[in-house]
Amino acid sequence: MPIKEQGSLGASVMHLLHRAGQLADEYFAEEMKDSALTPRQYAVLAVLAENEGSSQTQIVDATGIDRSTLADIVKRLVQRGFLARRRSRADARAYVVRLTPQGHSQLKVANPAAARASERVLRGLANGQRHDLVALLGQMIGTARQSPVVVPIAAARR
Repeated sequence: MPIKEQGSLGASVMHLLHRAGQLADEYFAEEMKDSALTPRQYAVLAVLAENEGSSQTQIVDATGIDRSTLADIVKRLVQRGFLARRRSRADARAYVVRLTPQGHSQLKVANPAAARASERVLRGLANGQRHDLVALLGQMIGTARQSPVVVPIAAARR
């Protein structure tokens, strides 16, 4: 018999967000089985579809993916033929990334699967609750971007 999450764990925002993220990743993988895109790879393709010719730094800012992970994702997507990458004309240190025709095609196939995964994540919520959850998560992320994380001195020394 499974152990029920209760007490402080069942009320922990961090734990519940982590578990919700695990479910979202699981549903996404099931829906994307034919394309073999990961959630992060899909996020990169989706951002580039709306922001063609973005730098890798701009993609990091838009997706929250850390720089080293993003560099690996871009490399893999370039190898698969979904992205093209070149040095920026404005800044030789930066790379500009764009979707290839194959990347656009892949995204067309992936978008309905991503929508189905989102629907599965939200299926237990009424329409108003779905809207509220998405708005609140967006607000949390927006607020976090505006204020730097402050680590108490005692915690930093550990």
